[in-house]
Amino acid sequence: MKTTFQQDVIDIVLQIPKGRVTSYGTIAKFLGHNRGARMVGWVMNNCHVINETKQIKIPAHRVVNRNGLLTGRFHFETPTKMQELLEAESIKIKDHQIQDFETVFWNPQTELL
Repeated sequence: MKTTFQQDVIDIVLQIPKGRVTSYGTIAKFLGHNRGARMVGWVMNNCHVINETKQIKIPAHRVVNRNGLLTGRFHFETPTKMQELLEAESIKIKDHQIQDFETVFWNPQTELL
């Protein structure tokens, strides 16, 4: 069973376009939880459990830390899966960090409002 916060996070993540990324903290701030980045990370880490029906593919790979690091990579099927998914969307990564982070960054505050 999802909480309202979990559903709100998932709703935001589902709107991140292919080839773009956002951060845990940016999502938390957009939802009014300025210090809730870890809570967003928890939702991303558990979205396979939260999304019981598996009818919707939640693009958790598009959520990274505030510096563009793939800190959630160990929560995927393999430690390289997050990078593979991002590279398939033409996002360049070097040493587990997104290159040109500012260019591919998606901010719900400006994109959705």
